[in-house]
Amino acid sequence: MSEIIQITDSAQDYLAELLEKQNVEGIAVRIFITQPGTPYAETCLAYCRPGEEEPSDEKLELEKITVFLDKNSLAFLEEAVVDFNADRMGGQLTIKAPNAKMPKVNADSPLEDRVNYILYSEINPGLAAHGGEIKLVELTGDQVAVLAFGGGCQGCAAVDLTLKEGVEKTLMERIPELAGIRDVTDHTDTTNAYYR
Repeated sequence: MSEIIQITDSAQDYLAELLEKQNVEGIAVRIFITQPGTPYAETCLAYCRPGEEEPSDEKLELEKITVFLDKNSLAFLEEAVVDFNADRMGGQLTIKAPNAKMPKVNADSPLEDRVNYILYSEINPGLAAHGGEIKLVELTGDQVAVLAFGGGCQGCAAVDLTLKEGVEKTLMERIPELAGIRDVTDHTDTTNAYYR
């Protein structure tokens, strides 16, 4: 299991020192990626007090520290390296996760990851030419993807057409479990519109 991510000895020493300063019995480190598989992926390292880990986390018992890896981030943490470079200023902890921004999705991936993958790999590149982009805001309990149109798409008269025609068609074809698509700035919802 430990071949997924490499935490160098110097990084372990440094982290062990930081953990010790927290004065919490059994405190560990948790590594996770926010928005994995997208250009906005960020690899995060956080203190993890006993009980703060998720039940699905992978636990790594290293020589000096315990590390919890977020299950949904595992595929994106492959070949990641956590290192510490000492310098005159004290040093810097670096996390290199070459696969964090790379979509690694398959049929078993969470629905959210699969929707994001299609948005970032197929839909947004086409919209970028018009200065637009689409983000997944949430998946509702009944599997409807709520999308936010940003940039040139927001308020664009053709957004309904674009949404219904292209985006919805692509997503529904690729991900049959999706019940539908809704725009977070739902243009059909005139309840808050000025004119009635």
